[in-house]
Amino acid sequence: MKRPTSIAGMKQRMQAFGTDEGHARGLAYRPHPTDIFISPYAKCGTTWMQQIVHGLRTGGDMDFGEITEVVPWIELAHDLALDIHAPQKARPHAFKSHLAWDEIPKGGRYIVVLRDPVDAFLSYYRFLEGWHFEPGSISLEAFVDYALDGSDGCTYWEHAQSWWGQRRNPDVLLLAYEDMKADLPDIVQRVADFMGGYPPERVALATRQAGFDFMKAHAHQFDDNYLRRILDPLCGLPPDGQSTKVSTGLAGQGRALLSPVIRARLDDAWALTLGKAFGLADYAALRRELEDLRKEDAA
Repeated sequence: MKRPTSIAGMKQRMQAFGTDEGHARGLAYRPHPTDIFISPYAKCGTTWMQQIVHGLRTGGDMDFGEITEVVPWIELAHDLALDIHAPQKARPHAFKSHLAWDEIPKGGRYIVVLRDPVDAFLSYYRFLEGWHFEPGSISLEAFVDYALDGSDGCTYWEHAQSWWGQRRNPDVLLLAYEDMKADLPDIVQRVADFMGGYPPERVALATRQAGFDFMKAHAHQFDDNYLRRILDPLCGLPPDGQSTKVSTGLAGQGRALLSPVIRARLDDAWALTLGKAFGLADYAALRRELEDLRKEDAA
């Protein structure tokens, strides 16, 4: 059993990564008004936010094999034999997702982390390399085509556009990945406030347990081992792939690692989505407007 060595081969194997029935069951879920959906695009801080939300609601529970078991991925839960209607360890119930606003079940509350698309793109490439395709076998240029294609779901830019349209929705909390890296205590406090508020000692514990050193020491609880045991054989992937999610993470450094041609293509994708719909010149402009919105809310 070998990993794919081309985009076509990777996409063919990924067809077994979840079923239409499982996806439909997830979308049919009817949320309780307090349910929390954590729905960034891939490689934009999803696992990190799962740990923050779970730590806040439970007071620091770490009694789980892998985070997916206690914060289920709603689109894949059925295929992973997880019951999204079952009681969870604490209220509010929390779910992982990568869905855009247009598709996600409505009626709950939503946390979405936005990230510089160049950094997210590079992180996604490195995450799949050595797991879903053989290291060195797929070029960055070929992966750009895959990222821009959207045939496997909405692209980063479409996803961000859908959630940016909800930026003034009181049931939606938009955050920036770069702010999580720069000031994690502030972000955890903002999440805690969004979830209804928690005592300072619980917020402090959740902050510590969402720190890099703590999550690195517990890396096996954040590496998709539960998902991989079930889905890797169905996707025809060997069991020795790497899928760690605990890393220092790029924040503003990815652009220098890409060729001018790739950067231009990614910039064009931005201009045709968030630029055209909202007049945002680039991700830096989005960050500035996001900070302005935060100040408005605090006033």
